[in-house]
Amino acid sequence: MIRIISLLFLFSFSTCRYAATSGEYVSPTKGPKNVILMIGDGMGISQITAGLFSNRNKLNLERCETVGLIKTYSSDNLVTDSAAGATAFATGKKTYNGAIGVGPLKRPLPTILELAEQDGMATGLVATSEITHATPASFIAHQPSRIQHQDIAVDFLQTEVDLFIGGGRNYFKERTDNRDLTYELKGLQYRVLDLNTPFDQIKLEDYENLAYFTADDAPTRKLKGRDYLPAAGDYAARTLRQRSEENGFFLMIEGSQIDWGGHANNADYIISEVLDFDETVGKILDFAQRDGETLVIITADHETGGFAINKGSKMAAGELKTGFTTGGHTAALVPVFAFGPGAEAFSGIYENTAIFDKMKAALGL
Repeated sequence: MIRIISLLFLFSFSTCRYAATSGEYVSPTKGPKNVILMIGDGMGISQITAGLFSNRNKLNLERCETVGLIKTYSSDNLVTDSAAGATAFATGKKTYNGAIGVGPLKRPLPTILELAEQDGMATGLVATSEITHATPASFIAHQPSRIQHQDIAVDFLQTEVDLFIGGGRNYFKERTDNRDLTYELKGLQYRVLDLNTPFDQIKLEDYENLAYFTADDAPTRKLKGRDYLPAAGDYAARTLRQRSEENGFFLMIEGSQIDWGGHANNADYIISEVLDFDETVGKILDFAQRDGETLVIITADHETGGFAINKGSKMAAGELKTGFTTGGHTAALVPVFAFGPGAEAFSGIYENTAIFDKMKAALGL
């Protein structure tokens, strides 16, 4: 009855349905030049279904016909946290809960973003959390604990990431060591901006990178007026393609606060964040369709809340009776959607670490 759910059971081996209205898909003759990894933090099947039923039975995610499931457990717990889950995506290795870009012995692991940089690709990170939060941090930093936000911020200065967009400016500016990392970023040819500058007004010079802070601490939720993720994702993809037309790019985009709605056991919070993330998915799929050389992977690090849609819900009215089993994460398998050249590699059931392996193979790194 529900196309997404039927796809999850069928695991269809197929390319994606290029049905956007913004142009015709150009069939590739080789693997992807670019990879965009989109992570809906805490976004399990029920979160997706709730978004679907709240949006007139339609999501941009449905444009992807290649669908799989991943096992999310960490090295030390059946129920992962976001740090271990994102590190698995970023490095291809299972690690302990709380680890940022390091293995079980707390040794740094090379990330897909760092490998892409070494290969001359452009790179970027976008999130609706602090940019030093567990998921974005795991692609760029190497710290034993996710709570080390100030140390994670310093790690940003050790990379060549072309752009990053998210909250947490205070971890760069209001620090216990009195360093002003925003000043240091400017010395490294970063333009440091905030939401006072709309994305359509940012014209980077060839030598400039972008540090764009959306809040001093955590960005507010969508229900309270946050409205930058679709524009930020679209801007990041277009900018990275322009900066690296020959070598390609890697971009990670996180819908961070789906997870926070799950922790709060707040269905409205979850649904609004899923729909914001799905709007961004639509922008990115439109970009990939026009480009013809971009592989898009959409997944989650884990499910949050044990979220369920219960008896008494009404699809036509968008009235959902929901429930939760926990205020934390669960060990449920979570879906993977893929679109573009190389999408077929993402069908089936596999470990979360395989996301790294499949991205690395697709890019020939």
